Amino acid sequence: MILHILNRSPSASRVYQDALSAMDSTDCLILTEDGVQGALPQLVDYFGSLEGRLFALREDLAARGLEGRCADHVVVVDVDGFVELTEEAEKTVSWF
Repeated sequence: MILHILNRSPSASRVYQDALSAMDSTDCLILTEDGVQGALPQLVDYFGSLEGRLFALREDLAARGLEGRCADHVVVVDVDGFVELTEEAEKTVSWF
């Protein structure tokens, strides 16, 4: 599994398309920084069907006043959960 890290909102940048193109069926995507906006119900469709493989960083959601507003299928993790994802991954790829 490769962990893809995206820090840009899909409404402000098209880099998410590159990330999705590079992913296979076992890879996961975590939204960080402004990327957490993509976890909102009105933007989550940009990420297709990544159910169970789409994560958002809790601290970045909280910093933007978005905590508790994610789409149902987005898995919210804290920094410790982020570290666990990186430990489980063969490698990580940052998209910015």
